[in-house]
Amino acid sequence: RTKKYEPKMRKFLNDLDAKKPVIYCGDLNVACSEIELANPKSNYNKTSGYTQAEIDQFHKMKEECRLVDVFRHFYPDKKKCYTYWGYRGGARARNVGWRLERPLSRVR
Repeated sequence: RTKKYEPKMRKFLNDLDAKKPVIYCGDLNVACSEIELANPKSNYNKTSGYTQAEIDQFHKMKEECRLVDVFRHFYPDKKKCYTYWGYRGGARARNVGWRLERPLSRVR
């Protein structure tokens, strides 16, 4: 993911932006900071989606493609706003989750 997909996606987004405005959204499978998941310390560099390599590539994409996380733009400090919950242990009912889905928009 960090060696093939992310570099190709950055190129695709920049090429697309040359033609029309870009909004990139969906389940990007990365929690890019502690606020994005319920248990950051126990998952950091141990769980896919929250490794330093994935975090670095995500931030590189935001910077190179001049994208902003729209949710974090409007709610920079809002906690416990998750888009994914595991199926075990009643995670959704306890709101123990991750924010993986992101709306990213081009900064103009």
